[in-house]
Amino acid sequence: MTPKPDPRETSYRAGETALLFVDMQKLFCLPGLDPLHPEMDADHYYFRRLKETVIPNQSRVLSAARAKNLQIVHTVTEALTDDCRDVSLDHKLSGILVPKDHPLALPIDELTPIKNEIVLCKTSSGVFNSTNIDYVLRNIGIRYLIVAGVVTDQCVDMAVRDAADRGYLVSLPEDACATYSQARHESALKAYGGYCWVTDTQTVVGRIAALDGVAS
Repeated sequence: MTPKPDPRETSYRAGETALLFVDMQKLFCLPGLDPLHPEMDADHYYFRRLKETVIPNQSRVLSAARAKNLQIVHTVTEALTDDCRDVSLDHKLSGILVPKDHPLALPIDELTPIKNEIVLCKTSSGVFNSTNIDYVLRNIGIRYLIVAGVVTDQCVDMAVRDAADRGYLVSLPEDACATYSQARHESALKAYGGYCWVTDTQTVVGRIAALDGVAS
């Protein structure tokens, strides 16, 4: 029996497509820096996947997106205040407190934003809950949203679901995302696959490259 096509699979449109990186910041993506996970060293599954698979794939997607002048959005967990009083209650209870302008809140070097790329600081797990991302994306005419980042079953999950609920067509290159175990990664994809097109980096890069013209 031929499987039914995924109704969320799509080609992109110039001027209507954005790439969103979720929490690809030094604090969470470099070994030994996250105080909530002191047990994870450079040999942990999470950091090996980031180094060997996720960051190289994200770099490929980013290069393809920049070549076609897609809108690039970086979101990082960072408070608006030095004492983090503005962060969500859940982040306070969890100890996820990243003060304003903390150097470890910056995106990793491989994804350093360039001029005219958007960086949004979020103070909860969900970027759509604690930033004006929806307002921004609508103002620049975005319909198609490519999401990549960490962690697959938490902040990436919320970005995908919330974007889908707001009417965006979401693509998720799963090999450009990571969480703390392969089992958690696969379980997350099954759980929210109905909210997005779960695909891979090669496919996303190919469809970006196939865009007609370069949007301004």
